[in-house]
Amino acid sequence: MNPAKAALRAQALKRRGYLQSRKDGMAARGMDRLLFRYLPIGRGTVVAGYWPLGSELDVRALLDRLRARGCRVALPVVIARNLPLVFRLWRGTGRLEAGLHGTHHPPQVNPRVKPDVVLVPMLAYDRTGLRLGYGGGYYDRTLAALRRRSRRWGIAVGIAFAGQKIAILPKGAHDQRLDCIVTERGYLPFR
Repeated sequence: MNPAKAALRAQALKRRGYLQSRKDGMAARGMDRLLFRYLPIGRGTVVAGYWPLGSELDVRALLDRLRARGCRVALPVVIARNLPLVFRLWRGTGRLEAGLHGTHHPPQVNPRVKPDVVLVPMLAYDRTGLRLGYGGGYYDRTLAALRRRSRRWGIAVGIAFAGQKIAILPKGAHDQRLDCIVTERGYLPFR
């Protein structure tokens, strides 16, 4: 693990915790408006969200609103270390299973789907669309795999507080840039 990134992770986690304690409800409201305004999300679009861990911005109400607009919502599943995530359909009800690293995901009986849009949590981001995660590389591997399968694959949308922005992140060989980031203050496109 990159020592510079490890130091940034500790700082970013503390910062995000502070922001979450002050702004979570306010930040989550209005994100659906930004998503529908700027992104091709409509009836039938498969949107992969996430079940929030710790101080990650809570998108569960946003996922409910997407579902109410006719989107198909999925959650990520960590199959094993060093593998891309898979996504299982989630209808907003029913039991979730505990997964690796404290995650929660739909049970195996729920069908796997290929997302058109992936909502990506993060610790920090920079002006170029790089994100800082926990260091496991799951989203980087997943986005790389989706992009390899199709040059015209959908959109990776970072979900963050505006205060999580830092000047510049060190870029590793496998780091994947986001297509855009949505914060409580607006929409930031990178492609």
